[in-house]
Amino acid sequence: MKLSVVILNYNVRYFLEQCIRSVQKAIENWEAEIIVIDNDSEDDSCQMVKTLFPNVVLIENRENVGFSKANNQAVAVAKGEYVCILNPDTAVSEDTFRQAIEYAESVENIGALGVYLMDGTGNFLPESKRNLPTPRVSLMKLSGFTKKYYARHISETSNGEVDVLVGAFMLLKRSIYNEVGGFDEDYFMYGEDIDLSYKITQAGYKNQYLGSTTVLHYKGESTKKDDAYFERFYGAMQIFYRKHFNKNFLLESSVSAGVALAKKARKISSETKVKPPPKLERNYFFTENIELLEKLSATTATVFQMVSKNVHSQIVLKNSILVFDAEYISYKEIFHLMKQLKGHNNLFRIRPPGCNFIIGSDQSDEKGGVVVF
Repeated sequence: MKLSVVILNYNVRYFLEQCIRSVQKAIENWEAEIIVIDNDSEDDSCQMVKTLFPNVVLIENRENVGFSKANNQAVAVAKGEYVCILNPDTAVSEDTFRQAIEYAESVENIGALGVYLMDGTGNFLPESKRNLPTPRVSLMKLSGFTKKYYARHISETSNGEVDVLVGAFMLLKRSIYNEVGGFDEDYFMYGEDIDLSYKITQAGYKNQYLGSTTVLHYKGESTKKDDAYFERFYGAMQIFYRKHFNKNFLLESSVSAGVALAKKARKISSETKVKPPPKLERNYFFTENIELLEKLSATTATVFQMVSKNVHSQIVLKNSILVFDAEYISYKEIFHLMKQLKGHNNLFRIRPPGCNFIIGSDQSDEKGGVVVF
C-alpha cells in the first residue's frame, strides 16, 4: 500500500466528515487507506464514520490520550509506505497527495513534507514552514517578533528545505516515522510537531515544504481556548528545550519568565479581541443544484443567488457570503477562488459533496461554524 492518511478527531464531527470526503476524492485510484482515531469524542463522530464511511479504519479511544499517543496508535496499524498526519479540520485538494508523493520521491534524503496551508478566510498560514525555534527565537516570537520564527527564505508558493513543519499536515515515509520514534508522548498537545521535525533532521534527513498544492486548515476547531490550552501550548515549549537544549539556570529562568508573560498576554488578548461583523450586501451560491439552493435559502432565511464558477470574471464579488458546492466545483478550484476573492470583505462557506450542511470559519484563531439544512 502506498499511503495511509491518519486523522485524529476530537469533537469536530462535521469538519471530520468534510475532511474524509476530500481525502477520499484525493486518493481515488490510489492504493491507500484512511485511518480515523477518535480521542473519546462526546459528539456522534464515531457513529458518523461507521455509518457513512464503513471502509475507513476507525480506532475509538475511551479517553483523550492526547495528540502524540493517538497518532502513534494509528501509525502502528498503518500499512502505507507513506503516512500523512492530517488534522480533522482540514480539506485537501484533489491533487494534494499525488503532488506531495511525486515531490517526495524526487528529493534525495527527504524527511517530512509540508504543504501550503490556508485558513478559512483564504489567507496563508505562516506556520506551514518554520525555522527551528531556539530559545532566543521563541522568546522573540512570544514578544511579537516573528521574523526569524517563520521560514521566510522560501516564498509561500515555492519549494525547498525547512526546519519545522506543522502537524496539521505532515507526510513522510512510515519507516522514517518509526525510526525516529514517532511523536514524543511527553507532549499531550502542541509542540510535538516541532519535536518530530527536529528529530527527523537530527537523524540526517531534510524536511521539505511544497507550495504548489493547497490544504485548507480551519485551525482551532479541535482546540478550546481555556486555561488548559494555554498551559499545554506554552508548557510544550518548555518540554522541547529541556529535551534538546543544554540545561542551565539562565535558560530555564528566561523560558519560564517568557512563557508566563506570554500566557498572560495571549489570554488577555483572546478574551478582549472582538472582530466586528462585516456589512454584507449579497449572498452567492456556486452551484447548479436549484433544489439545494432553495433548501439553504429556506433554512437560513437568506436569499442566495445561484452563480457559475466563472462569475468572478464577470462581476465584482465583495461584501458577500460565498458558498461553494463541492459537488459542482472542485476543492482545488474552491481554494483558488478563496485566494482570489479574499480581502474584499467576503465570507467563505463550503458545502462538502453529498452533505446537508455548509461549513466555514471567519478567523484563523476562532472556532468556525456549521449550518445544517
